Amino acid sequence: MADRTAEVSRITKETDIKIKINVDGSGVGNIKTGIAFFDHMLELTAKHGVFDISVDAKGDIDVDYHHTVEDVGIALGQAFDSALKDRKGIKRYGCAAVPMDESRIEVAVDMGGRPFVIFDVKNQDKCIKDIPIQLFEEFFRAFSNSCKMNIHIRSIYGVNAHHIVESMFKSFARALDHAVWIDKRIEGNIPSTKGTI
Repeated sequence: MADRTAEVSRITKETDIKIKINVDGSGVGNIKTGIAFFDHMLELTAKHGVFDISVDAKGDIDVDYHHTVEDVGIALGQAFDSALKDRKGIKRYGCAAVPMDESRIEVAVDMGGRPFVIFDVKNQDKCIKDIPIQLFEEFFRAFSNSCKMNIHIRSIYGVNAHHIVESMFKSFARALDHAVWIDKRIEGNIPSTKGTI
């Protein structure tokens, strides 16, 4: 199997981000963004997607969390895009709906080369500590744009904001893991009738 690793740096006036990933990892997350709950969600992504993800992000979180969360989404999406190269042999699609107590979020993804996000989640103004659920839409939109993939997130049900977002990230991790699996039946071909992604 070809090496599916990548390193990305993103430096702006608002953030300084360094990311390393191994798509075919063992679920190790080494995450430092300065935003504890966001760190936890990215660690869940590594664990449940069975990816190795290292994120070292410094941002203007004294101003707001927005720049850091969005820019990590951009850089992490770039890292996955780079690691997947031409996407030959991958399953391309993935879908998961992971329960977290009373909450269940469904996530479907398509690695087909076009960015698009549906974020159909209720109670977006709810907060976990001081982070509104809506901020995670910005993360997934940034990831989608830089990884050139569809991400559809739909709330099936849920009340507790922490549980809703945790179900969201676990479902995303499982869906992404399934989409990037190498399917030996495809034998290295592009998973598209167009012949390209």
